[in-house]
Amino acid sequence: MNTTARTLRSSATVAGAGLLLAATGVALAPAATADSGPPALAVSTAAPAEIGLAGQPVGFTTTASNVGKNDTSSTRLIYHIDGGGGLPPNALSLQYRLSGTAWKTVPLKMSDLKFFGELPETFPLAAGQSRTVQLRIGLPMGTPHNGDSNGGTDHLKLTTMISYGAAGAANDVDEDTVKVGALSTSLSGVPATAVVGGPGVTFRATVSNPTPSAYENVTDVLYTNRHTTVQVLRSGAWKTLKPITSNAEPDFYGFDVIGKDASMAAHSSTSVKVRVTYRKGATLGKTEVSPCAIVNEGSIPFRGSTFCGESASIKLTAAASGRPTPTASAKPSATASAPAGTGTHTPTASATPSTTTAAPADTRTHTGTDTQLASTGSSGVSAIAVAAAALVAAGAGALGFTALRRRRARG
Repeated sequence: MNTTARTLRSSATVAGAGLLLAATGVALAPAATADSGPPALAVSTAAPAEIGLAGQPVGFTTTASNVGKNDTSSTRLIYHIDGGGGLPPNALSLQYRLSGTAWKTVPLKMSDLKFFGELPETFPLAAGQSRTVQLRIGLPMGTPHNGDSNGGTDHLKLTTMISYGAAGAANDVDEDTVKVGALSTSLSGVPATAVVGGPGVTFRATVSNPTPSAYENVTDVLYTNRHTTVQVLRSGAWKTLKPITSNAEPDFYGFDVIGKDASMAAHSSTSVKVRVTYRKGATLGKTEVSPCAIVNEGSIPFRGSTFCGESASIKLTAAASGRPTPTASAKPSATASAPAGTGTHTPTASATPSTTTAAPADTRTHTGTDTQLASTGSSGVSAIAVAAAALVAAGAGALGFTALRRRRARG
């Protein structure tokens, strides 16, 4: 990933910092402090280049410096984070470690879809002295087993301000941009054909984490239909998976192919071999298998921060003498089906390994729930996409799926 963090300083920025300070609830005035004279302070934040949406926080530092001749007994650090208006109130976390080893929370207040916070502790800075504060920032998008599936962003604008005393204006401002990436999930080696009532077809399902954030409570779901038996190869033996369904859509089947609530380290991936058998009763013709990774899925099936990959098409044929051996398709279907998603955020191409960028389209807002179920990609809506939207709407306050470079498919 290319680093996008940058530092910008200007007299106009510093002069305008009073507006940001006011948003933290601190009265501003150019009043004198208890020191012998106003100190001259400078601030520099080494922001992370990237964090993962719905992932664990990533560490960074802020260095506060007294470049003047007068001491200060009360140095303040204030933070302003702008996610572009696509983040819900529970999306962001900011922690610090000023002294000792315990991480403490920086209280955040949301105003005009932006986050404002200040370190609860101040510290002295003598003339010529500097102090580095450890911090970490994350976008948990909810809490463990209660992920928020509505909203997102592809970057954060992080502004750091330094001040002194209870009524001091900002002395210096540092601005940085932080990329927001995401998990990606994919299928490979999916056969182009399968025989109804015949042997199963095998392929591989992979979940990748290209970001510096670790992830917890990851469930990789393979969506099929009610006429399938899904197995995974574990410890040299095929294990049959239990289908996950919802009363709202009984024909919509999902299978946890990597196991429930997996952990993923930063810059890691996990893969599993899958076998899908189409039982008698399955409709002949085109069908699809679709992968989605869900973070912090709770008691409601398929609800959480969700990242979907391209679906793959399989043509189902009738059994015949001399049944044909399934042949592998070159790659997953370019018009993939996946649960419908919220079109409020589209990460850059580096966020996921896909080579196409989805653009929000056909966005619909459900009155009273602030839900946006967006459709992107080629024309047509697959049965899986329709079913997913119905499940989300019926399951948890009609929240939409978090859609990072999601696809919609035909079928």
